Amino acid sequence: MERIEPTAVQQVAVIGTGVIGAGWTAHFLRQGLDVVVYDPAPDAEAALRTKIAEVWPIMEQLGLMPEASPDRWRFANHVADAVAAAHFVQENAPERLAVKQTVLAEIDASTPPETVISSSTSGYAMTDMQILCWHHPERTVVSHPFNPPYLIPLVEVVGGKQTEPAVVDWTADFWTAMGKKPLKMTKELPGFIANRLQEAMWREALHMLHSGMATIEEIDAAITTGPGLRWAIMGPMLTFHLAGGAQGMAHMLDHFNPNEFDHWTFLSAPQITEELKSRIVAGCEAEADGRSIQQLEQERDIALVALLKALSHCRETGGA
Repeated sequence: MERIEPTAVQQVAVIGTGVIGAGWTAHFLRQGLDVVVYDPAPDAEAALRTKIAEVWPIMEQLGLMPEASPDRWRFANHVADAVAAAHFVQENAPERLAVKQTVLAEIDASTPPETVISSSTSGYAMTDMQILCWHHPERTVVSHPFNPPYLIPLVEVVGGKQTEPAVVDWTADFWTAMGKKPLKMTKELPGFIANRLQEAMWREALHMLHSGMATIEEIDAAITTGPGLRWAIMGPMLTFHLAGGAQGMAHMLDHFNPNEFDHWTFLSAPQITEELKSRIVAGCEAEADGRSIQQLEQERDIALVALLKALSHCRETGGA
């Protein structure tokens, strides 16, 4: 069995054409691929056609690959027809474990053994979803996108217990070829990485709303005009690395132990042991990759100016 090179993929299948599936279809079309789609909903084909027409001007603004066309897709009558000739399959069935298991099993039974089968699940582990894939579970993998998948670069890639490591590598390379920023996760965990971080903030926001500590408008403004701008550039860990001044994260942890601020949050923080501290400091230094605090600050500030200008322009022109 020889799998096609990730950069040579020409035809993909999209199973399920709701919000995520429709977004993936638009993205694949922008990349110049042929797309075969299937969704059992009676109005799915018409809805997908409308969605592609709506987002195609955005695709054009992003830049189209030479063979890109909003018309290089067809609607299949069943799963087997959709996936029979696909080099890659992206499953986007409803987020119910039994449904995911059944749909993935049907795809597994209908595709050539070398075809990679990927799931857009937002929280389930592939280990749990692949249990009915009796033919070739080793080629099943999670590719968790962020909505809208035709714009947001992140794709979290992780396999299950039966997934071959080479399939995870292949999938990450495929997403890179598709213009995405794949994040190969080292461990399988519920909700993956980004959703768990989102969920922590979501819970804290709900607590503040429930207790009357803040309004929805205040919560959103606190992020969009504050840390959200920085997170788009460096993420929360490297942002705190800079907050420690010239000594970086080591100084930050010594002077701002999260356990000292329990009254700030409804959530509990882990104990900052010496082992955890060492891992955090080493991780920040590795991500900095030799750049000094001053260099990181300059990069941040240049990016912030560009981001603020872009946001200002978007608001002034109404998004045009």
